[in-house]
Amino acid sequence: MADVYTEAVELHRKYQGKLGVSPLVSVMDRADLSLVYTPGVAQVSREIAQNSDLSYELTMRGRTVAVVSDGSAVLGLGNVGPLAAMPVMEGKALIFKQFGGVDAVPLCVGLHTADELVHFVQAIAPSFGGINLEDIASPLCIEVEDRLQSIGIPVMHDDQHGTAMVVAAAIQNAAKVVGKKYEDLRVVISGAGSAGLAIAQLLLSLERENGTLILVPGSRVGDVILVDSKGIVGTTSEGWKGQFARVTNTTHRVGGLIEAIAGADVFIGVSRGGIVTAEMVSTMAKNPIVLAMANPDPEILPDAAKRGGAFIVGTGRSDYPNQVNNSLIFPGFFRGLLRTRAPRVTHAMKVAASTALANFADPTAEKILPSMFDEGLSEAIATAVEAVFESV
Repeated sequence: MADVYTEAVELHRKYQGKLGVSPLVSVMDRADLSLVYTPGVAQVSREIAQNSDLSYELTMRGRTVAVVSDGSAVLGLGNVGPLAAMPVMEGKALIFKQFGGVDAVPLCVGLHTADELVHFVQAIAPSFGGINLEDIASPLCIEVEDRLQSIGIPVMHDDQHGTAMVVAAAIQNAAKVVGKKYEDLRVVISGAGSAGLAIAQLLLSLERENGTLILVPGSRVGDVILVDSKGIVGTTSEGWKGQFARVTNTTHRVGGLIEAIAGADVFIGVSRGGIVTAEMVSTMAKNPIVLAMANPDPEILPDAAKRGGAFIVGTGRSDYPNQVNNSLIFPGFFRGLLRTRAPRVTHAMKVAASTALANFADPTAEKILPSMFDEGLSEAIATAVEAVFESV
């Protein structure tokens, strides 16, 4: 991997990053200038002033999202700050454009409280059709996202919900491959931060509303056990963890990851590398599914998981089969949001997008999800989001 890291630095130095600004209209003479700027542009402003919805048609707003990060939880690097977060946000914007046809602007900010971040996003909302929150530490990211749901454009923390949608799709297809019913699966999630809680939320068909978890119609797995650094999450935990504890671990297990994983059908890792052994996998149910997604080092390497009896193994990395990564979902998901001009993200949209992702693959043990390079994937996800919005 050292060569990859060296080559990546050289690539970024060569191009001074990965993004630039390219005009859509040429200005070759005074007539052109009078249309794109003064005096002609004044009429465009007048029309938008009379009807704000025209901002989606007459400016870049209708096809553009902001990728907002404070740099407090970047990849597996932790709190590296907004300057060091910029290469990742540029990469996110590049993927938005190439795979979803969505323009994206990376905004890395030196703001680190909920009030600051909320006020910032509220202030820039008129320039964008959607907001992708990214790499903001938990639990700050949960509060910020929840407080921004009424600003009139969709706001989603992709590390939470993009990850959850892809994981749900992976589990749907993996269950088909191993011959188990989705509704019967016993799932263990290692990591009870924002991603782990969002995954549990989607797998159990729950919605967060006004600080409370609400059960909504939809398919649910049989049970979820959340495990954090202290062990199995119990009802004495504070905040969202405590709420999730009341609807998870229905068999009332106690202990840590070893006790939780025994007899489980699925292990999902969104925690840290090297905490699961082959011996632990061997205690899982028949034909276990292991999605070890910690980056850059997974909770267990694929070879070790297979030695323990895992039938399907996925990671967050691109150098192993079955990459489970939110890059599969967010380009198409925001494409659909922009086309519908949806004011917010809903549970039904997430379920529809996840199902569309799952249905785009003919799953096997070595390929439970499609590739982001599969032609038509983003459009299929966008269409699924549109269909849900139009049915409301």
